[in-house]
Amino acid sequence: MVMIILSADAKNAKKLKRIDQSNTEAERNTRNQIMAKRVLLTGAGGFVGHHTLEHIFKTTDWDVVITDSFRHRGVTDRITSINSWEANRHRVQLVTHDLTVPFSDVMIKDIGHIDYIISMASDSHVDRSITDPAPFIMNNVALVVNMLELARKIKPEVFLHVSTDEVYGPAPKGYAHKEWDTILPSNPYSGSKAAQEAACISYWRTFGVPVVITNTMNIIGERQDPEKFIPKIMYCLEKDIPMTIHGTPENIGSRFYLHARNQADALVFILKNLPAVDYPNADRPDKYHIVGEREINNLEMAELVAKYWGKELKFEFQDFHTTRPGHDLRYALDGKKLADAGWVAPMPLEKSLELTVEWTKQNPQWLWRD
Repeated sequence: MVMIILSADAKNAKKLKRIDQSNTEAERNTRNQIMAKRVLLTGAGGFVGHHTLEHIFKTTDWDVVITDSFRHRGVTDRITSINSWEANRHRVQLVTHDLTVPFSDVMIKDIGHIDYIISMASDSHVDRSITDPAPFIMNNVALVVNMLELARKIKPEVFLHVSTDEVYGPAPKGYAHKEWDTILPSNPYSGSKAAQEAACISYWRTFGVPVVITNTMNIIGERQDPEKFIPKIMYCLEKDIPMTIHGTPENIGSRFYLHARNQADALVFILKNLPAVDYPNADRPDKYHIVGEREINNLEMAELVAKYWGKELKFEFQDFHTTRPGHDLRYALDGKKLADAGWVAPMPLEKSLELTVEWTKQNPQWLWRD
């Protein structure tokens, strides 16, 4: 079995040490025939990725191959901070790899048999995609193409691609986008995610890669990047400075939110219960929306965070049209398809937000880390 040992200085990914406890390739092949499912999870050092890893630990007996370059937003600190890490590290094989570079034959052999791929890694910050769009888009497109090429070679049962609600563009008031609505991205980030979806669909149709696509709403949870909305609110509360709310008092932006563990639960549910369809038995791959329980506007969310933080919110409105080109005032997804399949989110919004705020108050270093 392959496992990793992470050094005390977990910020330095070069200090990751790998121990291969298998003696022969024959031994590994024998084990593959009798072991639990093996899932390849990309972006495991990222915010959503490490929550997904933790949920796999807690709800399955699967072994996990995790990939991350640790050069972007992924950090080893997140992985080693998982409560159940020490008890489950023997289930993990680490592949430190920049996904914009193709997998070598040696690396593919080392990875071995894979049942499921969760294609999660992506650069995801809208502002950075606007500041420097070309490398942002090329990064996100290249990494998913290389993952699809890997899938062509190792032939998993499912290639589960994680996308976003933003590919559809803004949702009109009172409407929630359904699966396979028109893709109409508004900014380079959502454009790159739309391109990823297009690549996945083409590989499904042309090469038979067993693609399933999910679109997810705004994610909250512990150890989120400080550039995201909820950590920004907590940072402003801690520093006693005003929080910027995009919109006007008469027209405030709104979102649906769900905890990262809820998204992870939906991904595991799909892998366990909803097999991929293939062409020509279907004219497109399956797609599922993973949806939060209710819509909440940005000011209401900020005030809710402030309530759990125990301080009064200071805020100021900014016209999003002038301060953030490509910004969408409202996103909304229809989650009926996945709900009808039997999925129920395990964590309610306000409880998960309260837990996130309480955890962050006890671990404030995550609000201003690089």
